[in-house]
This record gives sequence, structure tokens and C-alpha cells, in this order.
Amino acid sequence: MHILMVHPHDLFHNSEPWTIRIKSIAFRLKEKGHQIKLAHFPFSANQTKQEQNSFPIEVISLDRAPCPVVFLKNTRRLKRAAEWADILHFQKCHHYAAVPSVLAGYLTGTPLHYDWDDWEEKIWYESCERGMISRFIGFSFKFLERWLPVLVETVSCASAYLKSLSKRLGVESSCIFDTPVGADLERFRPNLDGSGVKKKYNIESDLVLYVGQLHGAQYVDSLIKAANIVLHRKPEAKFLIVGEGFMEPLLRRLVCELGLEQKVIFTGSIPYQQVPYYVAAASVCVAPFNDTEVTRCKSPLKIAEYLAGGKAIVASNVGEVRKMVGGAGILVAPGDQRGLAHGIIRLLEDKVLRKNLKEFARRRAESKYNWTYTTDSLLSAYQKNIRLDI
Repeated sequence: MHILMVHPHDLFHNSEPWTIRIKSIAFRLKEKGHQIKLAHFPFSANQTKQEQNSFPIEVISLDRAPCPVVFLKNTRRLKRAAEWADILHFQKCHHYAAVPSVLAGYLTGTPLHYDWDDWEEKIWYESCERGMISRFIGFSFKFLERWLPVLVETVSCASAYLKSLSKRLGVESSCIFDTPVGADLERFRPNLDGSGVKKKYNIESDLVLYVGQLHGAQYVDSLIKAANIVLHRKPEAKFLIVGEGFMEPLLRRLVCELGLEQKVIFTGSIPYQQVPYYVAAASVCVAPFNDTEVTRCKSPLKIAEYLAGGKAIVASNVGEVRKMVGGAGILVAPGDQRGLAHGIIRLLEDKVLRKNLKEFARRRAESKYNWTYTTDSLLSAYQKNIRLDI
């Protein structure tokens, strides 16, 4: 099968790590013998040329500049690529990528598949101020997320909430496919040595880890406030916050206000290839959330990777989290900082429980939350597309 995949972000830039989903799926599809072309929108053409030399899949670099001429040029390039393809798969609803993808599919008669992994309109408004430009961008997300699911042949959804939303928008159940987020089971392993990470940050005690972006929809402030409680009971513990985002200065200020500068460490952005070693270094991994429209539809990548790394988890019980953790961790009420702290303390103090949870976590990842499972579900969608096309 010839598969054209389109993503609105930069495949090779550390500031846009969410491209891991489409890259991981593309790799699995190639391993299964399919021919793949992967279109994306890089920040820098020069950087992309360097990265492409070692990338095992053919890459099409498009332009994300907000210009009608650029839009038409991107559409023409995707149309040429779609003429080669049996399926055109695009992820997310960003107008500069989704609209040319739909046009290319319609102009060439190539079946379209929409991979819906997040509710972008709600994420936008939760992360950004509501000024005039922000509202216009939010409206574009709302409009496209309303119509894209019914303009394509099949839709894959990363959560039950998005699946129910697709049905409400008018998509037939037979055209909706479950595609939860996954982890790379070879890269994230329980036996990986994380001692180098602990040595780098001079950590000799138990390490509590958070991995993710530091923006408005991630709620790392809850973890910092929980850390303040934990450290009164377990003063030797250290907290490592891995990631970057526009809220980092505010979070650092909160750490200073609580007097936790020696206990809570910010790593900033790190190469994705190093993330498994950070997970391996942790005694406990944490995923804090509030109960919002954003979190109800999320299938958090961090949890899949914690599971694959065989880690005991403390997470907020919202959206897909209960289904993903499935007994491999401690669930607390969304936004409950005290409950989060008590869960961390319990795991730090109970090594037997921690060991049992670690073993179960890996089994959860192997059974469902891995990219092979997700890819197999997508192949079922593609095959339905081809039958509809015939």
C-alpha cells in the first residue's frame, strides 16, 4: 500500500515533540512492507535537509507561512504526492495542512483518513489568551474540527471522548477506529539503565519524574504544590520536571516561592532519544491533570511511556487515564494536590507495591499501549477506505 501522511508540525524540532505519533506509526507501517511518504511543515529548511539524510522515510517539506501563494503551492505538491498514494492520512486540524490535504484527496480521488488525537480548539483556548487573533485561530480550529470528520472516509480517535464527539458530528460508527497513543517498546524498557541521569543532576535518593510540555493544559503547578507536601514527609526525595513551554518561568517562580529550588529540578527541552533514560531513572512517575474538556479527550503519551518503562505511576483520574493505567498505578481526583502527594508518598514508602505496579505497567504497554497496536487499527481503517473506493 502507498500511504501519504501529513502532519502540520516539524518532524525534527524538539519544540514540537507531538510528531512522535505520526513518525512512530510511519515506522511501523514501513516495517510491515508499506511505502510511505511523510509531509510536514518545518521551522527551518536547512535543519530539515540535515535531518532528512538519516531519516528512513521519504519526507516532503512544506511551507507553513500564512500566504495564499504558499497555500496553493502546498496544495499542488500534496496533489502530486496524492496521485501516487492509495491513502492520504492527515493528523490534526491545522488549516494550513488539513485543508490542502482534503483538497489533494478530492482532486485526485484518493481516499482520506483523519487521525484525530486531540481537541485542538479547546487546547488552544486553554493555552492562549482570548484576543482578537487568538479567537480567529480558535474559530478556525472549531470550524475544521466540526467538518473534517464528515469530509473524510474514515476517522481514527485517540480517546473514547473524541470517538463520541465524532458520532455526534455525524460519522458512522463503522468509520471510526480506536487508535490510542502508544509507546516504543524497544526504546522504553524496564531494564534500561537510568543511573547516568541521576548522576548528571547529582541525585542519590528517590526520584519523582514528570515528562511533558510546560503550558496551560498540563497542570505542572499541581505537581509542584504536591512536592511541597511530599518533602515534609520525604525530605530526601528529588523531583525532575522534563520539558519546556511558555509557563516555565511561572513554574520556576512557584518553586522559588515555596523554597524548593534544591529539590525541584527543571531540565528544559531534551532530545526525545534521551527521554527513556529519564523514565528509567525514576522511582515514581507522575501525570497530574485537572478535569477539563481538554483532559477528558486526551490519551496522554507520557502515561504510555511510563507504562512501557515499567514504572509505578500516580495520575489524575480523568479521561483515558483510568483505562490506560488499568491498575498499574495510583489514581487520584483531578486537581487534588494533596491526593497526588499522598499517592507519591505511598509509592516511595512501599517498595513491594512499587515493584508489583512496575511489572503490571509493562504488561499494560505490551497488551495495548504501543505503536504496533495503534498501527494495526489504522491499517483496518485504510483497508476499509480502499474497499469503499472500489
